[in-house]
Amino acid sequence: MKTLLASVTVSLAMLASAPAIAQQTQGSQQTQGNQQTQGAQANYDDKELKQFIDAQEDINEIREEYMGKIESTDSQEKAQSLQMEANEEMASAIDDAGLDIPTYNAIATAYNSQPEVRNRIDSMM
Repeated sequence: MKTLLASVTVSLAMLASAPAIAQQTQGSQQTQGNQQTQGAQANYDDKELKQFIDAQEDINEIREEYMGKIESTDSQEKAQSLQMEANEEMASAIDDAGLDIPTYNAIATAYNSQPEVRNRIDSMM
C-alpha cells in the first residue's frame, strides 16, 4: 500500500509538470475542475477502479524505467527531455487503460484521502 501511495504521488507530480498534458487539458479546464471537485466525493464503480489499477501498474513501470535514465544523465536538458517523454507515456497509459487524466487524478486523490476508496482499490490488487 505504501508503494502504491508513493507511486501515485510521484506519478501525479510528473503528470502535473508536463507541458504537453497542460496543453491537452487547456480546453477543458472548467470541466476538469468540476470533475476533480466531484472526484473527491464520487463513488467509483469497479470498472473505473480496475482501469485506475491498470493505469497505475503501467505508470509504475514507466516511472521505474525513466527514473533510472534521468538519474544517470549528466545533462539537465536531457533529464527534462526524458521527463517529458515519461509524462507522455504516462498520459498514454492512462488513456490506454480507458481513463482520462482528470478522472485518474480524481481517483488518485480519493485513494489518498478516502479510506473506503483506498480499501476497495487495495482489495482489487
